[in-house]
Amino acid sequence: MIPAFTSRRRFKDLSEREILALAISSEEDDARIYRSYADMLRTRFPASASVFEGMATEEDGHRRRLIDEFGRRFGDTIPLIRREHVSGYYARRPIWLVENLGIETIRGEATRMERDAHRFYLAAAARTQDAGTRRLLGDLAAAEAGHERAAGDLEATHLGEDARTAEADADHRQFVLTWVQPGLAGLMDGSVSTLAPIFATAFATQDTWTTFLVGLAASIGAGISMGFTEAASDDGQISGRGSPWKRGVASGVMTTVGGLGHALPYLIPHFWTATVTAMVVVFVELWAIAWIQNRYMDTPFLRATFQVVLGGALVFAAGALIGSG
Repeated sequence: MIPAFTSRRRFKDLSEREILALAISSEEDDARIYRSYADMLRTRFPASASVFEGMATEEDGHRRRLIDEFGRRFGDTIPLIRREHVSGYYARRPIWLVENLGIETIRGEATRMERDAHRFYLAAAARTQDAGTRRLLGDLAAAEAGHERAAGDLEATHLGEDARTAEADADHRQFVLTWVQPGLAGLMDGSVSTLAPIFATAFATQDTWTTFLVGLAASIGAGISMGFTEAASDDGQISGRGSPWKRGVASGVMTTVGGLGHALPYLIPHFWTATVTAMVVVFVELWAIAWIQNRYMDTPFLRATFQVVLGGALVFAAGALIGSG
């Protein structure tokens, strides 16, 4: 840890040559990031992809100006210095941390990139005493501010109101297909299908610890089964439902949560207290399922409530009758 930390240079210790080289590598990295965004969005959001392609082209122009300036002042050999070599220098979030968060998050990240670079150049200009370097860094700060305005111009050109609305609808649909639908299926399976074994065990044994163990096993087992089934049943290439592992995680986790909701009350030692608490939890789970169906799947609330309550009541009755017998 200590050698890695001490190997990083402080920004205030960089020479003017190194500051200019750092600016060049930063512009190169930002252009790559924008092109990665464009490639990632091209299929589903072609208008936004055009915006990021234009921003990458702007970064290329800044990089060429920086290289020309570096050659004029310091020659043709540019030292290799990158963001990670400088202590306290602003960092970019990895693309894989942003790409799963939606189109608006990606646009917000691009805006933050431009603002970070603008602030960096202003701070760098304030810390130098060389007139030429101060002028250069001030020009770079103005260029980054202009780049942010250029991004707005590009959005106005490529991303009109109709295109933005269409992309927002597509983004919402993809979110529903990838996360909500599998998660809802898992929550329904975990909340409803585990009712029978949990309450059958509860009424058959009236032993809260045994009931909890059965509920825990049923919930985890159902979660693993649903997760693998969802991930293996559709790779998302033809259906467009998104990454199979995302859908598998959503389905598996929500299945486990749905089952654990009415298994955890049986950690309460008193049987009837635990059972009544579990019934209350079941009511909350079924209400949540109906709300999600109404909110994201456009199912009328009364119909969703009737379907979920009827199914849950039948499964609960089956478990209670079998356990009591």
